[in-house]
Amino acid sequence: MYKIVYSWFLLLLFLLTGLLVRAQDTATGKPVEMADRLRADGKIYVVIVVLVTIFLGIVAYVIRLDRKISRLEKDGK
Repeated sequence: MYKIVYSWFLLLLFLLTGLLVRAQDTATGKPVEMADRLRADGKIYVVIVVLVTIFLGIVAYVIRLDRKISRLEKDGK
C-alpha cells in the first residue's frame, strides 16, 4: 500500500513540476532568448544529452546503492 501511495505522490509531483516550468515563459511575457539561440545553433541537443546522462548516472547509482543496502540487510538478519 505504501509503495502505491508513494508512486502516485511522485507522479503527481512530477506532473505539477512540469506545469510550473511551463509557467515561467509567461511570467515575464516574453520568450526565453537563450533557449531560442541554443535551439537555432543546434546546441540544445548537447544540453539535453548532458542532462540525460547525469540523470541516468544518478538513477544507476541509486539502484546500485539500494541493491547493496538490501544485501547488507539480508546478511545482517
